[in-house]
Formats: sequence, C-alpha cells, structure tokens
Amino acid sequence: MGVMPSPLQRRLTGSGLIAQIIPDPWRGGGWTLDIDGTPQSHVDLSDPTELHFDYIQRIGHVIDMAFPSAAAITALHLGAGALTIPRYIEATRPNSRQQVIEIERDLIDFVREHLPLPRGASIRCRYGDAREVMEALPVGLLGQVDLIVVDVFRGARTPAHVTSIEFYRAAQRLLSPDGILVANVTDGPPMTFARGQLATLRHVFGDALATGEQSVMRSKRFGNVVLVASAAPLPWAAKLAGRGPHPAITASGSEAAEWSAAGTLVTDATAIDSPPPARTLFRT
Repeated sequence: MGVMPSPLQRRLTGSGLIAQIIPDPWRGGGWTLDIDGTPQSHVDLSDPTELHFDYIQRIGHVIDMAFPSAAAITALHLGAGALTIPRYIEATRPNSRQQVIEIERDLIDFVREHLPLPRGASIRCRYGDAREVMEALPVGLLGQVDLIVVDVFRGARTPAHVTSIEFYRAAQRLLSPDGILVANVTDGPPMTFARGQLATLRHVFGDALATGEQSVMRSKRFGNVVLVASAAPLPWAAKLAGRGPHPAITASGSEAAEWSAAGTLVTDATAIDSPPPARTLFRT
C-alpha cells in the first residue's frame, strides 16, 4: 500500500478560517475540502461525475432530471466549495456556460492550484459577497440562467442575507422561464430553519420541494436538505427520492405544503444564520 499524501492547508484571508484539502483514504484520486473542521466538498479528479456527498448526489439528480444529457446549460453557482457541481456539469453537459461567485478568493486559488479544473472548461469565477455580486450581474443575464445553485456557507452556517424573500426574488429575476433554483441548507430537529426556507421559496416561486435523507427529513438528526424551486412545473419531482441516496424522502406538492407549514417566511428584516452543527458531528 502506498503512503497517503498529507493534507494541504491554507488560512483564508477573508474569514481567517483554515481550509484543508484532505486525501480520501478509500478512493484514489478523491479529495475532501474541509473548512473550519466541516467537510464542504469532495472531488474525484479522475472522474468528476463521481459525486460523493449525500446532498451533492441529490443536486446531481435534480440536474439530470431537469436538463437533457449532453445539452449545454447556463449555470450560476453561489458559493464555490471545491467546484464539484461545476465540474459535474462540465463533464455531463460540455460547453455549458458557468459562473461561480465566491467571497474567498484564497479558496478559489487554493482549490484550483491543487484540484485543477478541466482544461478548456467555461467556468468563470467572480469574487465578492454572493448576493451583492449576483445583484450586480450584467442585465443581459436577466431571464437567461437555466440553473442557480445556492450553496453559501460561512464555516458551517448559511449567512442570513442569502435566505430571504428579497434574496430569492433577486435570484428569480435571473432565471429563464423554465429555470430552476437549487439550495443546500443544513438544519437539525425541529428543522425550523429548513422549513422556513421551503416556505419562503414556495412564497416566491409558487411551489418548491425539499429532499433529503429520511431521518433528516423526519427531524431526527442534523443534516442537509436540498430545496428545489421553479416557476415551471417539475413533473419529475415524485421520482426524485427514488434516485437516492437511500433512504430518502422528497416532500413536493401537498407534502411540501405540509412539511413547511410550521416554517416562517423569512425577510431581510427577520433573517438569521442557519443553526450550527454540534462541534463533534464531523469528528472521526
């Protein structure tokens, strides 16, 4: 057995948090991006279609069910991580136009130095606060974006200002008539934050769904919930849970209304950061 490479490390200038790129001990070519002790992303350089984390797999399934295979799309990613989803889209839908907004320039530099993007990929990185940069994008993008992925974290928490009605309305203006917004949120029992986010998306878009691991959706443990919203119907919503990872639950239609009923609509005036996980959650 070969010697396992040591983790790579950099202190991020903006936040002061420590970012590490850690080799996957079980999969050659696999690397995990960890920030402040929280695993953020996983990349397999030999196969960018290999989506390791539970929530990333669910986002991949949404993309595959919503957009034809190999057909180029226009995508906007709020939050970079290790650029896992942009790599996936480039591999499965070549010639897609993608933009990534990330507040930590050091993070992008760190990731691209050690986990380089495919040569020739049309992935442009913009730097700054996700909401501020999104709202200042060229007017030519209004109504032209097929997919917006909101995966913004400050350490282990989603900042309040990217959770409100006002924020989601600004994002909605960029979407094409059939465009889809996907948001990754984390929460724990009683899932007050996630339920409020689904209620807020349903208020803005008219309808939205939530999907996640069964025990998370049933409010038994802390974890990720993937939210999907669109002004257009999502005829594949009922089939999403069947794509895995299992066990999974998808709340759509009347079930989404019921799941989010206890949630409170979030405005700029009432928004708060997502709850932090227990510090021991990611210890091995």
